Amino acid sequence: MDATPRLAFDPELILAVLDTRLLLLDVDGVLTPGDLLYGAQGEELKRFSTLDGHGLKLLMSAGVEPVIISGRDSPALRARIAELGLRHSVLGSGAKLPAAQSLLDQLQLSWSQVAIIGDDWPDLALIARAGFSAAPPQSHPEVLARVRHITQAPAGLGAVREICDLLLTARGAYAALLQDALDGQPHTPPRQSPDPITGTLAEPGAVQSSSR
Repeated sequence: MDATPRLAFDPELILAVLDTRLLLLDVDGVLTPGDLLYGAQGEELKRFSTLDGHGLKLLMSAGVEPVIISGRDSPALRARIAELGLRHSVLGSGAKLPAAQSLLDQLQLSWSQVAIIGDDWPDLALIARAGFSAAPPQSHPEVLARVRHITQAPAGLGAVREICDLLLTARGAYAALLQDALDGQPHTPPRQSPDPITGTLAEPGAVQSSSR
């Protein structure tokens, strides 16, 4: 079977993410379509994309660490984080910049090694500092005006996977992972990156007041 990748990215985009080691992800309006759904008992419900989820797993296998950083916290979000096997997350943090800076300090990374996908004003401070920034097309105009890339796919429906594929391509991992899939090999092989990120963060925190 022909294993030639059908997906291609602008070379300038690939160059822009060559140094990326960490992907910061907002949740509502990025990993989800942005709607806040509540059950009869007040429980918060969220709709996630399997495309995005698999992209994040592939990204971890290629040595790029996805980190959820959200002003909200909920059992539904925690369940998704656990299902994906994400090792780092910052939840319920109304001020994202101090939380992100603390994370970078712990992992000994610089902002030039960070990519971010955000959609609204609470993400602007991170967007202004990250080496690469992206947003789904329905994001706030102030965000769209400041990011490096606007995804073709909408939030909660492949926007995150688009950035994952870009990062995999930049790391030279996309074609090999595609070949594994065509050969019926596990989609998320053991981490073999020569320079995996090490370090851990505290468990997701308690809910704090937030406008998100």
